[in-house]
Amino acid sequence: MGELIDRIKGDVNEAVGKAKRAMAEKDSAARADKDAKPAVERAAQEVKSKSRQFIGRVKAALGDDF
Repeated sequence: MGELIDRIKGDVNEAVGKAKRAMAEKDSAARADKDAKPAVERAAQEVKSKSRQFIGRVKAALGDDF
């Protein structure tokens, strides 16, 4: 069951990261690219989602007993 929760959390984080990226791409056309912090936050969100999905896959392979 834990692996399912980790996979869901990873999928949610991935969706949030993609939404942030889409918003940034839309906004970047309207303003200068002087704001590096949102780019770092989006990258961190994507890394978080991929790591959570990986944890879910590992738990699924090993079982919830580890």
